[in-house]
Amino acid sequence: MESNQQLGVAVIGGGPAGLMAAEVLAAAGVRVDVYDAMPSVGRKFLLAGRGGMNITHSEAYEQFVARYGSRAGVLRPMLDAFTPDHLRAWVHGLGIETFVGTSGRVFPTEMKAAPMLRAWLHRLRESGVHFHQRHRWLGWTADGALRVQSPQGELALRPAATVLALGGASWARLGSDGAWQPLLAARGVDVAPLVPANCGFDASWSEHFAAKYAGQPLTTVAINGRKGQMVITASGVEGSLIYALSAQIRDRIAAEGSATIELDLLPDWSLARLQEELSHPRGSRSMSSFLQSRIHIKGVKTGLLHEVLDKEAFHDPLRVAATLKALPVRLHAPRPIDEAISSAGGVRFEALDGTMLKALPGTFVAGEMLDWEAPTGGYLLTACFASGLAAGRDVLRYLA
Repeated sequence: MESNQQLGVAVIGGGPAGLMAAEVLAAAGVRVDVYDAMPSVGRKFLLAGRGGMNITHSEAYEQFVARYGSRAGVLRPMLDAFTPDHLRAWVHGLGIETFVGTSGRVFPTEMKAAPMLRAWLHRLRESGVHFHQRHRWLGWTADGALRVQSPQGELALRPAATVLALGGASWARLGSDGAWQPLLAARGVDVAPLVPANCGFDASWSEHFAAKYAGQPLTTVAINGRKGQMVITASGVEGSLIYALSAQIRDRIAAEGSATIELDLLPDWSLARLQEELSHPRGSRSMSSFLQSRIHIKGVKTGLLHEVLDKEAFHDPLRVAATLKALPVRLHAPRPIDEAISSAGGVRFEALDGTMLKALPGTFVAGEMLDWEAPTGGYLLTACFASGLAAGRDVLRYLA
């Protein structure tokens, strides 16, 4: 094993949290070496931006912080130090303009992640940050050196401090495979198991329904009064409305074995109005034709009615009206964590002093490795940036 005596700071992981920590340190004149297992850094960041790079959200700040649920309190100091407004200003400093979409989400003008990442990496290299691709962290040697597998063989690194920013366990092919969990647990770090977040769920569709409607969107539906969109999949459901409720659904399944959601297929219609419309004589028309002509229900929404109502109930206008406002869908399992947009769980905040591991002084943690979760909409990325900034500043205090 080659020994590499290094006096600077090692950042393990080249995602947003690791790169932000590197930027803080380099700006203070500290030597920074970023190690990433992949051939290039920021791969998950780039893939997340393919459909439009949602960097943060423009809603009122108190409401923004509340999106982090039970972890809002511990994340608050980090978010206060790097608010959505700070993040937008930081992006503008890279020469990238931003705009607020109709949903309140904030995007770069070009809607892409690649220009922002290129500008950021150029600035980091100009500030002296050293990048080492295809370098996989393996843990520690018996005497406490970092073990890193490089293309030239295994290295033993002895930095003055280490920032771990290895991500969660979603999208393993992009580098965040969760392999760090047993390495930290073996060193006495309290780690909550990683579970899928912002994920789809399995339902017990009939074979006919799954074959006919897989991939079909459900637009303008609601769950518990929350409007949004979702998609029927061959195995169940996914989409933004499901992701927003995924933590509640996942935890209910874990506690009770299943969770039943009630879909309001016509959230802009009251039950009374539906009942009135469906009380008109149907004549010789089929029930499906009647529903389409009276209340514009067709396609996948009609298919859902057939899934939960028997033949007799489907021809009962009052039963149909009630079901359209509260159609039960039983969900029995989240999709695998590698399919999820993000993961929950990770290093518990109780195991930290700031962002430093109590069990491993001089080792700091940032990003999705920490035990928090948030919905999509810019919240995930903002907290990754903010925790990276916090870790970088904590390292500077430690070195001082």
